[in-house]
Amino acid sequence: VQLQAYGGGLVQAGGSLRLSCATSGSIFSIDVLGWYRQAPGKQRDVIATMTKDGSTNYADSVKGRFTISRDNAENTLYLQMNSLKHEDTAVYYCRADVRTSPWTSTDYWGQGTLVTVSS
Repeated sequence: VQLQAYGGGLVQAGGSLRLSCATSGSIFSIDVLGWYRQAPGKQRDVIATMTKDGSTNYADSVKGRFTISRDNAENTLYLQMNSLKHEDTAVYYCRADVRTSPWTSTDYWGQGTLVTVSS
């Protein structure tokens, strides 16, 4: 199983970006998907999660600005980021709680994509 995050880049404050996280491999189902970010010198924090039934949760810092979504048919995760701020600058990672069988669940991480917001 592999996760590949992409879509990062340089954007001005107030702008928008959409991150994608493509999954591949032998996947029976995906229980939880999430986006995390790590700013320079800081720990990696969770910013948005989505369960298999579509329930979402957001960190207070991004609530109302970021939207997590998934394409179940393609097993692809998205993060729409609007009204970006300089403090959103970070490497963004996707994570998936993947079942390769009904009895086996493993966490997988994407490689990270850099988002830089210029002020």
